Formats: sequence, C-alpha cells, structure tokens
Amino acid sequence: MSEAHAPASSRSDARQPVVAAFLAAFAALCWSGNHIVGRAIAGEVPPLATGCIRWIAPALILAPFVRPHLVRDWPEIRRTWPAVLMLSLLGGAIFGTLQYVGLTYTTALNVSVLNSVAPVFIVAAGWLLFSDRVGPLQAVGIATSFAGVLAIITKGNIAGIRELGFNIGDLIILFNMGLWAIYCASLRKRGAMHWMSFIFILSAISALATLPLWLAEHLSGAQIHVTAGSVAALAYVSLFPSLLAYAAWNRGVEMLGSGRAGVFLHLVPLYSALIAGAALGERIEAYHLAGFALILAGVWLASRRN
Repeated sequence: MSEAHAPASSRSDARQPVVAAFLAAFAALCWSGNHIVGRAIAGEVPPLATGCIRWIAPALILAPFVRPHLVRDWPEIRRTWPAVLMLSLLGGAIFGTLQYVGLTYTTALNVSVLNSVAPVFIVAAGWLLFSDRVGPLQAVGIATSFAGVLAIITKGNIAGIRELGFNIGDLIILFNMGLWAIYCASLRKRGAMHWMSFIFILSAISALATLPLWLAEHLSGAQIHVTAGSVAALAYVSLFPSLLAYAAWNRGVEMLGSGRAGVFLHLVPLYSALIAGAALGERIEAYHLAGFALILAGVWLASRRN
C-alpha cells in the first residue's frame, strides 16, 4: 500500500518518532539557551529570584486557558497527586533553582557539557526505581560517560584526581543532573492528564515552593537590577526553558520513553558551544572536546538496545 493510500492511523504512527525527536531536540535547544542566559544575568538577577520567576510566569500564562482541562483531569489529578507533587518539587522547584545557583559559580559551557551525562543518569534511575533493564552496552556507556564528566571537571588532569579541588558550581550541576534523571524516569507516574494541566500544576507548585527562598534572598540584600536586558532574560527563561521546553520534553518522554528521549540531551553542548563563544566569549578548551567525545560515546552506547 502506498503512503498516499495508507490509513491515517498508519501515517500518524510513522510520523510519531519524527515528532518526538523534534520535541526533544527543541527542548534541548531551549535549555541550551537557558544556560547562556542564566550565566549572562548572574550579576543582575539573583539565582533564587530567577528560579521563582521562571515558574510564576508560566502559571500566569496558562491560568486563563487551563480550567477546562483541570476540570476534566481532576479525578486523575486526585489519584496521582503524590507523584505530581514529587515531580513538581523535584523537576521544577529544586532542579530549576539549582541550575541558576550552579551557573553563578561555573561557566555556561561547563553546565551544557555536564548536561550530557543526564541520559546516562536517566538510564540508571530507570533501573534503580523501576527495574528497567540495563544491558552490557548500557553499563559500558555509563562508565564511558562518567570518564567524560571527570575529564571536564578535572580540566583533563585525570592523573591528579586525588588532589582535585572541584568547582562548587560543577558539583551542583552534576548533583542536579541526578535529580533531573529521577524526574524523567518518574514521569510515567504522573497519570493521564492534558499537558496543560500538568505544566500548570508543576509551575504553580514550583512557584509557591521557591517564593520563600526568593523572599529570603531579597531580605539578605540580593536585589534584582531591572534593566531591559534582565527583563528580556527573565521573559526568555519563563517562556522557553520553562513553559515550552517542559511541555515538549514531557511529551517527547511520553512518546519515546525516558531512556531514548534522554539521548537528545547531548544536543545541549552542541548548541551551547556555538552560542557561548559569541555571546559570552567563553573558550572551548581541549578538555571540553575530550569530555564531550567520551560523554557522547557513552550516551550512544547506553541508549542502544541490547
């Protein structure tokens, strides 16, 4: 049967991997920009303020449109509320805020390259939490990617790891990747609800959870410097890395599974490497390239079926 005469459902099934790949790649692009913008405004907007505002804005944007979906999804929301609460706090409030905290201590390029270890962490989280199968190639991939992470955070001086002084920002980001892996692997528990319902709830819970942190930061003397650049940056991180990226990523994970979708996170360093040099003047060093090559090889191995 030709494609022109194939049933609509068959054509839809054939397009699904392409749509899922586009959604995951789009989310990676948004998050790459988040690293660049987050690093650029580190001196103008305190990290806890950014971590809260990025969720207040999506909640307000969705509020006029979400009510019919919430009404229809309410039975499912009630049934799965512990999972929804955990996902919101872990993947929204804590993860989203720690990204900006880490960016105050390390470079956008380091954050983006370290982001590439997330697919391996996602595989590990799926195995630990849900007994997802981990084959020999995945185990080799995990080890290879970990070597890549070490190459980056040691700046290529693997032999001197015993005397290594870790950059606190790199450690925060690495820890955050572990939280993100748990979020991605656990998305299967959120229940069958409209994407707008889930993103609105996640945004609202994340905003409420981070608001006291922002208030404490403000009272400590860390002020937002309101400029055209800081306002534009906050608008970007609220719309693209938060609202649109999370919606696209969650759907991509739903269509592909967390392990296969996670592979697309290796696009983040590629996007960032092209942007960071021009936007922030950050140099790509040899250890970045070596670490990225190892991480990419590990991700490729870990994502293969075996």
